[in-house]
Amino acid sequence: MERHAATACRLATAVTLALLLASPLDVRGADSAPPFSSSPADDALGPARKAIEARDWARAITLLEAQKTARPNDADVHNLLGFAERQRGNLDAAFVHYERALQLNPKHRGAHEYVGETWLLAGNLAKAKEHLAALDKLCPFSCEEYRDLKRSIAAYTKKQPPAAR
Repeated sequence: MERHAATACRLATAVTLALLLASPLDVRGADSAPPFSSSPADDALGPARKAIEARDWARAITLLEAQKTARPNDADVHNLLGFAERQRGNLDAAFVHYERALQLNPKHRGAHEYVGETWLLAGNLAKAKEHLAALDKLCPFSCEEYRDLKRSIAAYTKKQPPAAR
């Protein structure tokens, strides 16, 4: 009897693995913004992404504010607004947008990564680690956002004096 149960378990595992490997996976998921390399024609955020790639923060924010008016409940818009505000040094505005993105979509991996990095800029390692822990739960097999924030935390920690670690 035990032999049949073990065989059935191995068969179920093999079938599950085969189904996972056979089906295409969108590793980005619906909970993260498309990568910056997507074509601007692909979505309404394309022009703002292009401005972000060009490091034109003022233009990106202007474009994203227009998108926020059109789509106030879009977590990707708020996440990108937070990113652009952080890049131009406005951490308070960045926190507001990341918080809104995570209210709209608590599983938004990009917002967790970016707000964690922003907490590091603000000198709050504990808050950054909270978002790393959230990403660890969202990405059981790891994900780019988790790995990026983990690297940022490691770099931040390495720069701190031993007493502060």
